[in-house]
Amino acid sequence: MFSLSRLTRPKALAVCAVPVIALLAVAGFVPLPFSVAQPGSTANVLGEYKGKPVITVTGAPTRETSGQLRMTTIVATGPDMDVSLGDVVDGWFRTDRSVMPRDSVYPTGNDVKEVEKHNLGDMKKSQDTATQSALAYLKAEGVDGTDKAKVEVDLGNIGGPSAGLFLSLGIIDLLDGNGSGKDLTGGRNIAGTGTISADGKVGPVGGVSMKTQAAKRDGASVFLVPEAECEDAQAEKPKGLRLIPVTTLKDTVDALRSLDRGGKVPSC
Repeated sequence: MFSLSRLTRPKALAVCAVPVIALLAVAGFVPLPFSVAQPGSTANVLGEYKGKPVITVTGAPTRETSGQLRMTTIVATGPDMDVSLGDVVDGWFRTDRSVMPRDSVYPTGNDVKEVEKHNLGDMKKSQDTATQSALAYLKAEGVDGTDKAKVEVDLGNIGGPSAGLFLSLGIIDLLDGNGSGKDLTGGRNIAGTGTISADGKVGPVGGVSMKTQAAKRDGASVFLVPEAECEDAQAEKPKGLRLIPVTTLKDTVDALRSLDRGGKVPSC
């Protein structure tokens, strides 16, 4: 029988370290249930995406706009891609990466085609809900002619529901601006994220800390964030990017109007 008591302390430690090192080495190559995310593309919903208008309104007059309303995205390792311990550790120590549980990014499973189908379905529902929410808001504000407006949205293969708030804001800006003849953006480059419900409630999304970096990279000075995610947005907030928490479509429009007037605006 082998006894560690017969070895000197340094030799005993060396012997004990061998299986630990071996386990760590194996763990470094074992796939883990995580995805590594990074800042993705942004799209100005008042302009074009891949050569096509993002929002097209027919049946009602639209207005020329300046400024930008940029929806933001993240890019994550695919549901069928292996993420090792080394990838996870690297992601934890980098400010331009975020390690997230895989099922929080891909709740529908690991089949790539099914995930893509699900995400595009979410985007279609989000587009319909955003249109409904925006037109309901404009009707409540007494804007004429919106009852005949028809809206089409084209964001290519971008999936998920997180563009909902910005699609609603884009529709409002195109049809009514800030309600006083000016742009809702005040000429600024405004970015952000958030789902929208038919009754105008803003919902949380994932990857906010990465989205703030994408926003700053693409020239935004203001970032609209679901109020519940203020802490996440502040985690890696780029210098010079102003965070404005939002809870409803109406509150968001009011905040943008106040921002343009130099009035009081909520902050995280």
